[in-house]
Amino acid sequence: MRLVLQRVSWARVKVENEVVGAIDNGIMALVGATTGDTELDADTLADKTVNLRIFGDAQGKMNLSVLDVGGELLAVSQFTLYADTRTGRRPAFTDAMEPIEAERLFERYKSSVAAAGVRVASGAFGAHMDVELCNSGPVTIILSSDEMRR
Repeated sequence: MRLVLQRVSWARVKVENEVVGAIDNGIMALVGATTGDTELDADTLADKTVNLRIFGDAQGKMNLSVLDVGGELLAVSQFTLYADTRTGRRPAFTDAMEPIEAERLFERYKSSVAAAGVRVASGAFGAHMDVELCNSGPVTIILSSDEMRR
């Protein structure tokens, strides 16, 4: 699985011009899955997400996690994180997991984050979405379960 995490002051996602998920201070996570990913990948990335120290402490150093600051998470499914752009000009998405399994892992990721004590909002899996956010910092972190297995 791959995640793009952004520390945000606020974020929201709309489907057909209606807000379906919104958070204040926290993390906006773009979540993609590939063939071979498992529930362990979702759980591992959820644990990393909630414990990653990307929020400032009293001295302004990134020493606090989303749990420490009482932040929230907005999760948005993003199969395009597995775009293959090695050849041609049109990305191929053959590495993206089939939607039924990808949705199951997306839900597992969200439930694992929620089980850790973080309020979770999300977009609508597979829908065309408009995402708005205010990236605080800016802080953007890319996580991959492939790299965590090494």
